[in-house]
Amino acid sequence: MTINGTTDNTQQRTIERLEARAGEHACGGFLAALEPLQRTELFTTLIFDRLQRKMRMVEALRTEAADNWNQTFYLLYFRTLGDRRNQEAYLELARRVPYRVVLRERKVPHAIEAMLFGASGLLDLYRNDEYTLNLRRSFEHLAAKYEISPLDPSVWALAEIRPANHPVLRLAQAAEFFAQDEFIVDRVMACRSEKDVCTLFGIEASEYWRTHFIPGAESDSRPKRIGAFKANIIGINLVAVLQFAYGSYIASERLRDNALSLLECLPAEDNRYIREWKEAGIKPANAFESQALLQLATEYCPVKRCAECPAGRRIARCGTGI
Repeated sequence: MTINGTTDNTQQRTIERLEARAGEHACGGFLAALEPLQRTELFTTLIFDRLQRKMRMVEALRTEAADNWNQTFYLLYFRTLGDRRNQEAYLELARRVPYRVVLRERKVPHAIEAMLFGASGLLDLYRNDEYTLNLRRSFEHLAAKYEISPLDPSVWALAEIRPANHPVLRLAQAAEFFAQDEFIVDRVMACRSEKDVCTLFGIEASEYWRTHFIPGAESDSRPKRIGAFKANIIGINLVAVLQFAYGSYIASERLRDNALSLLECLPAEDNRYIREWKEAGIKPANAFESQALLQLATEYCPVKRCAECPAGRRIARCGTGI
């Protein structure tokens, strides 16, 4: 017969061992050894945990957008467009050139480019050519028309940034994306597969950018398209999150389930957190699993919350040696 006090002491010692090795992801071997159904159950708990946190961010953007879901998507798109260092700069740009203004100029993609580049302040960092001079002239007119004030270019973190992820190229791609049609949010909600995501977001920048990575400096001719890797990141951090958040808003379990199914269709991320998990013994099969592992790596392991962690609690109950 097991005495409760003894059980509690054993579980506490297990938690303490986990906490001592939290930086090494000591639970990786346990997770890898779980039966698929058990692992899915555990990861589902973590996914809901992660999506609830992301929904708070969406809710804040929706409040800022005065309950306008098109503007909410627009803000979230820009937040997801670049790397983490430039999230706030992209967001502030989206606030200065709101979606309603982009819609008014949608039939003239050059005008959208002019507003985004002009408001970003980035053109001030590069030498002019005929194309960028035309962008500047168009922006002067549009800035007066819509009362747009440019950002200080110093807000952008440009050091050690890959050419394909440079803000000037991302803004050119964004201009083409929002020139497609005015029902983009409907298409986002309809995404069900990796192919759907790549088709929607795999946008090529306008002709000028085929021979430019940055303004005023020609390069070899090649299409500047959002690739599958970046499109999948957008699928994970924008499409699935927005589907889940909007599904919660309108009480649609179908849409919430679609968001989870989409994560199962998308490939797992490849970043330092996931590489650490692989070294610890577990390789995620898809974005559903990698997002669950990211929740562990960012919300539990760094602050040694093993006693609160779904994985830590299960290990303690099972009495598994760590």
